[in-house]
Amino acid sequence: MYPEDQLIPISALQHWLYCPRQCALIHLEQAWSENRFTAEGRAMHARAHEGPDESRAGVRITRGLPVRSLRLGISGQCDVVEFHTGGRILPVEYKRGKPKSHRADEVQLCAQALCLEEMQGTAIPGGCLYYGERRRRTEVNFDAELRDLVASTVQAVHACFAGGITPLAEYEARRCDACSLIGICQPQSLRFRRGAAAWFDQRLRASLLSSGDLP
Repeated sequence: MYPEDQLIPISALQHWLYCPRQCALIHLEQAWSENRFTAEGRAMHARAHEGPDESRAGVRITRGLPVRSLRLGISGQCDVVEFHTGGRILPVEYKRGKPKSHRADEVQLCAQALCLEEMQGTAIPGGCLYYGERRRRTEVNFDAELRDLVASTVQAVHACFAGGITPLAEYEARRCDACSLIGICQPQSLRFRRGAAAWFDQRLRASLLSSGDLP
């Protein structure tokens, strides 16, 4: 069990799977920069949280519900949680774009469900991601593979935060160019500096070898 002061944000799991350096910049170095994508996402979350809780036929809808898991050491806030008659609990996470090639959104949603399972003492087999571009829900099954991915991601983020070291940049055009932190991260500049350092070390070693200063 983790103490309260060692809980990491569930959002950090999503950031980690998108880019470990982005995760550390945001959560370790407290760096942030807004772009169109983050602004649209923030606005969508605000709309999801607006309004009071409500009850409809057979379902109670709760917005902005705080959740935590002391077993995993994570905490966060669910956009929407539906409590259905009969005991079914359905977490719903809102995203501005569309389904992605990686599983970061699914991990974030499943982590919320694991918190709810611990808090409510019941199994939650699945949830939904609502994507703004498609304007419909995508069902997510919380199978063993996804739960294991949540656990391994949690462990990686805990280790990073405990070590306090921000990972080096690895430039990838599609990912980095869409990131609001690209100006702070400067992945291309770091890549160039590492390349220059490697070239200098190689030239220095060759020079020392030719002069007989190295065995």
